[in-house]
Amino acid sequence: MTARSTRRDFLKHSVIAGASAFTAASWSRVYGANEKLNLASVGCGGKGWSDLEGTTKSPHVNVVALCDIDETTNHLGRAAEKYSAAKKFFDYRKLLDEAKLFDAVLVSTPDHMHAPVSLPAMQLGKHVHCQKPLTHTVHEARQMRLAAKAFNVVTQMGNQIQSHEFYRTAVKLVHDGAIGKVKEVFSWQSGGMGWILADDRPAGEDPLPSAVHWDEWLGVAPARPFKNKIYHSFNWRAWQDFSNGQLGDFGCHILDPVFMAVKLTSPTSVFADAPKLNKEIWHKWSKVIYEFPGTEITGGKPITVTWFDGDGHKPANDLLGVPAGYSLPGSGSVIVGEKGSLLIPHVAPPKLFPEEKYADFKIEMVPARDHYVSFADACRGVGHTTSLFDYSGPLTETVLLGTIAIRIPAQTLQWNAADLKFTNSDKATALLTKPYRKGFEPKWL
Repeated sequence: MTARSTRRDFLKHSVIAGASAFTAASWSRVYGANEKLNLASVGCGGKGWSDLEGTTKSPHVNVVALCDIDETTNHLGRAAEKYSAAKKFFDYRKLLDEAKLFDAVLVSTPDHMHAPVSLPAMQLGKHVHCQKPLTHTVHEARQMRLAAKAFNVVTQMGNQIQSHEFYRTAVKLVHDGAIGKVKEVFSWQSGGMGWILADDRPAGEDPLPSAVHWDEWLGVAPARPFKNKIYHSFNWRAWQDFSNGQLGDFGCHILDPVFMAVKLTSPTSVFADAPKLNKEIWHKWSKVIYEFPGTEITGGKPITVTWFDGDGHKPANDLLGVPAGYSLPGSGSVIVGEKGSLLIPHVAPPKLFPEEKYADFKIEMVPARDHYVSFADACRGVGHTTSLFDYSGPLTETVLLGTIAIRIPAQTLQWNAADLKFTNSDKATALLTKPYRKGFEPKWL
């Protein structure tokens, strides 16, 4: 599966015009039974390390390229030591210029760089596994979905709990009618946000470590001074330029089984209750209410999904059909049905309420899938992925619509998914995208 051109040549001659003519097959050959999938990894520390380790559980994967802006042990260093034959990069653009090296890429960067790395990779015919949330903006999420289809590549979002037996079982219980037609959903992440270390951008600048390439870390984001521990390598999630806060972090996990179970599409409106934001830091709590069209699982009736986040911020038990004294898990969902309620903890076995009604109900666990190995297999033409961008793109759009509502609280925003705009707020529509720093601009379809 070898590319026949560099990224720059490809983008120069064929980005938009005739894009559909350049499918993965145009850049590939058929695998033999014992041939390897040549893999590149962008972002090798933290979640990037576990993504890499998970994917290389497949005996058919050969790691040929590693890219990280941090060359220290816990980032590029550890990966380079284990995969010593792989070529090393600190600039993803240089990696893509040598696209002939690899067939597929893992994108495990901070959120703001997901689409800028993934889109050109797909435009080169490369298969992509990208961490959640799939993108930093709604417009980027739509572009990722379109690119995956236009270039006919295998895709997977890194919401790996989707493949766990607990989430798979919860989805099946709803589909099997265990709680009847679904009436309402409540979801939450009530943990603290330990990555918020400041209330605003700190003054000054710290010395840049020689092993950290700050300009490449910033990527598409506006330039700002380096500050030790404030952004890289973990606390970037607090900052609007780089992430979508707690909802962006957990929404694509916790709302995933809800989407699958209720067969949701795009919401028709979104409303947020949240504290006023400054220009830098995300909120410390929020409540977001989504309205969705009806599905077969709701009996055709519209349905409300309400999200809570913030330290200790959960829905009241009396809304959920669970006993008043029952202690809810720190994060999860309750799907309320006509016959009962289904608790979907993140991550623990699902539970049915009222307990006395379901005392004799046997929950049969659905076997887990391997989220990473199934991606590697699908790239080789074996099986399929379940969080492909055609599914995870709309899921991400919905999550990020909530983060737009958080920026414009106390206003019901009417959403037109087909036209990619809010019909009653130009201000909200403007937040569907963002400016990009020169030299890092994505190429849109």
